Amino acid sequence: MSYVVPGFSPATAGHYVGSEIRTLESRHVEFELQGRVALVTGSARNIGRAIALTLAGAGASVMVNARRAPADADGVAEAIVRAGGRAAATAADVSDPDAVARLVASTVERFDRLDILVNNASVRREADFASLDYSEWRDILGTTLDGAYLCCRTALPHLIGSDAGAIINIGGVSSHMGAPRRAHVIAAKMGLVGLTHALAHDLAPHRITVNCVAPGLIQTRRTGPEPAHHASLSPPIGRRGTPEDIAETVRFLCGPYARYITGQTVHVNGGLYMP
Repeated sequence: MSYVVPGFSPATAGHYVGSEIRTLESRHVEFELQGRVALVTGSARNIGRAIALTLAGAGASVMVNARRAPADADGVAEAIVRAGGRAAATAADVSDPDAVARLVASTVERFDRLDILVNNASVRREADFASLDYSEWRDILGTTLDGAYLCCRTALPHLIGSDAGAIINIGGVSSHMGAPRRAHVIAAKMGLVGLTHALAHDLAPHRITVNCVAPGLIQTRRTGPEPAHHASLSPPIGRRGTPEDIAETVRFLCGPYARYITGQTVHVNGGLYMP
């Protein structure tokens, strides 16, 4: 026995199904973060900027943060507001406990809540290990790893108050593959993986998910030369990633369809590293 849908034909099947899918997508995915508030550290440029814009595009109110580029952070917030979203910018050094306290307080004072924390702030300078002094080691770990700890610890009471709290730590492919002249950076980024695993256990009773996104080779604007080891890396997919590739993964992990995902490292690298 067969059934025929009025007006349906094989010739129009692709258009019909495609239209239905687009309708469902717009109904259930667009603005899925409406009413949520996100704090994105290190979001004045590159991946952080793309994350801030993408979360705002999904309906979230966003606090943009930078340490050294407050004008760029203001520009990201202004772009979100011009597009009809809600955003503000606050300059803060995430390695400074007092600055982090002010950053989180400013977010909650401005938007009345905090649901999403994205720890993107990082420093990625290179140095031969033999010449890597302790002050340089502490500077890298202080921003990347200590900064994530401080932001998580300070934001925790507000995330507990959310019914869908989410923490996303931004790692890196080099922490899994290894790379020359990056002992301090790799140690900090792999520390984020461990922190992700630990917090996924500790915060699960509060229904807070904690995940790590590890970008591969991403086309970004750099203030210095590109690391030499990048020349030997070639993703099988045949291109470098974009900041938006990372941002869309973060958006998914912050949203309602990822509430059963926690404690994971999601690799976004075009097949460069396959665990």
